[in-house]
Amino acid sequence: MTGAGDWRGRVGEIWAAEYRRTERAFSGIAQVLDRAVAGHAPAAGRAVDIGCGAGSTAIALARARPDMTVTGIDLSAPLLSVARSRAGDIPGLRFAVGDVRDMLPTLAPLDLLVSRHGVMFFDDPVAGFADMARAVRAGAPLVFSCFRARAENDWSSAVDRVLGQAPAADAYALGPYGLADRERTHRILHDAGWRGIVATAHDVRYVVGEGDDAVEDALAFYRRIGPAAAMLAAADGDERRRIEDALRDLLAARICDGAVAFTAAIWIWTATAGGERTA
Repeated sequence: MTGAGDWRGRVGEIWAAEYRRTERAFSGIAQVLDRAVAGHAPAAGRAVDIGCGAGSTAIALARARPDMTVTGIDLSAPLLSVARSRAGDIPGLRFAVGDVRDMLPTLAPLDLLVSRHGVMFFDDPVAGFADMARAVRAGAPLVFSCFRARAENDWSSAVDRVLGQAPAADAYALGPYGLADRERTHRILHDAGWRGIVATAHDVRYVVGEGDDAVEDALAFYRRIGPAAAMLAAADGDERRRIEDALRDLLAARICDGAVAFTAAIWIWTATAGGERTA
């Protein structure tokens, strides 16, 4: 379970240090999400990227909509330092450290909310999405991505099988699979005041290693990010070597065109604030 405190601390620090690898892994997700955002974003106005991380979605939106003011919000100061360095001096784009539930009222009324895998960490998801709905103008769109079920995400489930880890319980929990259940997430959004709710499933390529030694590059990714990281961190000596050797065998079997690649199964959710109730 990953919560707000983790992103303010060690998890945020790790993702900032590993942002090149995480951005590579998320590049397929980013392409799908950016297309969805482009199809819903107004030409001008004010937008917020929730849980913006290293800034990719906010940067893409600011470039695509130069007449918009875009604010990326994240709990992690190290990640936002990376985002600022990547953004340079794009007009109308800024980044702010803080809790989105505290910051949205100071930016309202907004014309667009977006998030790439940044909205699965609310202690109370209905309250969190309700705060988001109150911060936007009537009819303003929300567009976000999140993972589908862990079992459908090859990049995670294949490692689970190698490590002998049992799948997580099918219930809302803070973390990457918190919004995986379509019916539950639809209900959360509806109860929070969103309407016109649509979920679209996508399967995208998830690259975890490449270069001269793609397997070792992928292993470096899994040492710090994802389902194997905690187990490897806790293992010593022979046990750690056993786990890493098993992972190397898995990763070597996934090399294609010089890259170690898996599949990420995601939802793209779209909704609008207020309006007609959906079925």
